[in-house]
Amino acid sequence: MHLNISQQMRMSQQMKLAPRMIQSMEILQLNMMALNERIEQELVENVTLDRLEKDADGLPTGGERDVDGDGGDPTYTDRLPGEAPEPRKDVENRELVVGDESNNQSDFERLVEISSDWPEDNVGFGGSRASAGQISDEMDRQHDVMSNMMARPQSLHEHLLEQFSFYSLESAQRQFGEYLIQHLDYNGRLQSMLAEILQQFNRLYGYQLTMAQADEVLKMIQQLEPAGVGARDHREMLLLQVHDSMPFHDVVETLIRDHLEDIALNRLPLIQRSTGFSLELIKIGIEQIQTLNPYPGRGFEQRPVQRVTPDLIVEPDDHGRYVVRVLDEYIPELRISPRYLQMLKDNPSQETKDWIRRKVESAKWLIDSIEQRYATLRKVAQEIIDHQHEFLEVGDEGIHPLKMQQIADRVGVHVTTVSRAVDEKWIQTPRGLFPLKRFFGGGTQTADGDEVAWDTIRVKLQELIDGENKNEPLSDDDLVRKLESQGIRLARRTITKYRKQMRIPSSRQRREY
Repeated sequence: MHLNISQQMRMSQQMKLAPRMIQSMEILQLNMMALNERIEQELVENVTLDRLEKDADGLPTGGERDVDGDGGDPTYTDRLPGEAPEPRKDVENRELVVGDESNNQSDFERLVEISSDWPEDNVGFGGSRASAGQISDEMDRQHDVMSNMMARPQSLHEHLLEQFSFYSLESAQRQFGEYLIQHLDYNGRLQSMLAEILQQFNRLYGYQLTMAQADEVLKMIQQLEPAGVGARDHREMLLLQVHDSMPFHDVVETLIRDHLEDIALNRLPLIQRSTGFSLELIKIGIEQIQTLNPYPGRGFEQRPVQRVTPDLIVEPDDHGRYVVRVLDEYIPELRISPRYLQMLKDNPSQETKDWIRRKVESAKWLIDSIEQRYATLRKVAQEIIDHQHEFLEVGDEGIHPLKMQQIADRVGVHVTTVSRAVDEKWIQTPRGLFPLKRFFGGGTQTADGDEVAWDTIRVKLQELIDGENKNEPLSDDDLVRKLESQGIRLARRTITKYRKQMRIPSSRQRREY
């Protein structure tokens, strides 16, 4: 047996992020509403953080604004919306360390010195707690909002159960009907086979209902409003909506029952040969089918409405350049509480000093992170708008290919910073409200070597199809040649892919007979 002892030296790289950097990245990624929630949470958890109150003139309460720059930190008192903060004094840039030597007197003297640079009306984002009158006004506003809220609308199941309750049925059938209604999806369609549902019901409730009784209950449900609920497939859902008063209802029933697939594939001559109906009569029947609702239950679907609040706004200046501004009117201004800064001056116990130091540092980091967010977000958005200014002039056709790496290189940050900056951020433009990610996208080169965005190709593709002769629609090969004549060379498979993504039928399906 041989025993080998050896030593190996390995080198590896590890990236460790400081807590402050992690917090800055987290704050950067938040949109306006999420940032507001984060600030409110910090105000509750950190007592050294205050909300800055202002008077009717927009001046901080408790002191006048420092206009000449002699009495306050311009980073916070005179900051413009979206403006990057100025560098602080070196005294602030050193790390505060709590140790056992000298009772950390120098560090806490420095913390007090920092507080002198932050007057009572400052630290950029916030202030003192709301007064009793302000709290009362806020409660009144909330009460008014709650009083004017609309009652929750009925769900599809509630609507059907209410109607079903008017039927005179035995207990078992009524219970089965209610059980059956709960098995309808949000489209109003039966999710499972009727036999399976009946088997589950009999096993759970100890009944012995037959298939004939179950089918009878289902037919009752199918008579409820909206018409089409309780269907077992798409065809039955449409047939339930056909009534005798409908024009050409016999033609419509025939087309739905036997030729739905042929209609989808635009096989009108085949339908004509099979039914003996004229092409004109078939077209009338198809028009009647298009008036039916393939998803009758969706009118009751309750989906939360996404509330979008823009983080930025872009407007033309006097020189015609589009300028980006960060919207911060919904973000409270914050400051370090003067109360706790005063406690440091009163030379409290070491434990109290440590506690205040941690809280003040946390508050200061939050304020700096928000300022950094404003600066980064404004720079990134401005570069995006500068690149896509033609989009603001002419619309989708004027958008250019753009990658996040391009913006990162121009701003001088990592591409992940750009990704966090644009994530879930919305910008208000003269052409409407858009997510910042809307302005990124790939493209291709024209015959002249110019970059063309995929959005531009989609616009041109739609224009060609809208302008085609519907009796002789353009094939994908025809579309390739048409685009090539405009200097855009694309493979046929690429055209096919984008046509399908745009939900444009094939040339055969677009043909009009």
